[in-house]
Amino acid sequence: MKYTVITGASSGIGYETALAFAARGKNLIIVARRLDKLEELKSAIQNINPDLDVIIRTSDLSVTDQAYTLYDNLKEYQIETWINNAGLGESSSVTDQNLDKVETMLRVNVESLTILSTLFVRDYSDVEGTQLINVSSALGYAISVGSITYSASKYFVSAFTEGLAKELELKGAKMKVKVLAPAMTETEFMKNATDTKEFDYKANIPMYHTVEQVASFMMELYDSNKVVGVVDENYEHQLVNQIYPILEA
Repeated sequence: MKYTVITGASSGIGYETALAFAARGKNLIIVARRLDKLEELKSAIQNINPDLDVIIRTSDLSVTDQAYTLYDNLKEYQIETWINNAGLGESSSVTDQNLDKVETMLRVNVESLTILSTLFVRDYSDVEGTQLINVSSALGYAISVGSITYSASKYFVSAFTEGLAKELELKGAKMKVKVLAPAMTETEFMKNATDTKEFDYKANIPMYHTVEQVASFMMELYDSNKVVGVVDENYEHQLVNQIYPILEA
């Protein structure tokens, strides 16, 4: 029995991506901090297909040790796809940003993603049909003034993932490594990034995608042989090969 792991599955892109994989008949391991939201998702998945096995794991990936613990606790399962979707934002100028919040963001967006990617690749890179998909952002390819620390964290995700894809390709590994880079999406992200109780996308954002649309982009990337799924300035999803220049040793 094979599983798809999705971190940050309690809401937004992760939640809808889990439903999309369930519709494909994939057994799931769903990961997030909020147990109640994961249980809600499990019920929704079982309404789609009651025969699927759905494993819940709570983990706070802003605590680096919990990334190691999460992976160790999943070693009994055969994993087919690992999606590092968990991420946090910071929407303020550098002079005004909350460094406690920045530290937390960097641990989730950079440290835990790197740890989980590395551990999965070590164990599964030569297993046929496996995929690692890391969720970056369109701001991992363009700097947004006012959110440059967040943007820089996603530059890391994009560069790390594209570089890892090339490393494995050069080694002839069987695993495919990919990066999804959505633009503004209607999730809890902006509410958390701006420290507000509510955020009205229709009133404040001229263009954005729904989580259902981004989940469909995820599945397009999953089905493709391309490395990057990126939303361009026209809010079109493009499947392309590496964007960053690659220097081979």
